[in-house]
Amino acid sequence: MLQQTIALIIIIFFVLRIIYQRQKEKISTQEFIFWFIFWIIAGLAIGFIKQIDNFVARLGFSGKGIDILIYLAVAILFYFVFRLRIKIEKMERNITKIIREIAINSDKLNKK
Repeated sequence: MLQQTIALIIIIFFVLRIIYQRQKEKISTQEFIFWFIFWIIAGLAIGFIKQIDNFVARLGFSGKGIDILIYLAVAILFYFVFRLRIKIEKMERNITKIIREIAINSDKLNKK
């Protein structure tokens, strides 16, 4: 029970933090909605951990519900890292293309 309370306090902190970030317009509405829903789902998962344990047991898994949630969270994090890496690659290609065009245009101007 203490761990659930601590986890819920941390989640409330993060929800308040994203609300503050949105008010200061440091994150977009889309980011705000994503993270708000994420933290609400995390809070609900912690709040209903016993029911998740029962559900996991009925499915035939030997682990506890929290173990399944952690495995799921790690998988989701790896997916987000993968997507972030793809975005970084695309950004690097775009920067390279822009720099190349600037260099070509600069060279053309210097020859005139």
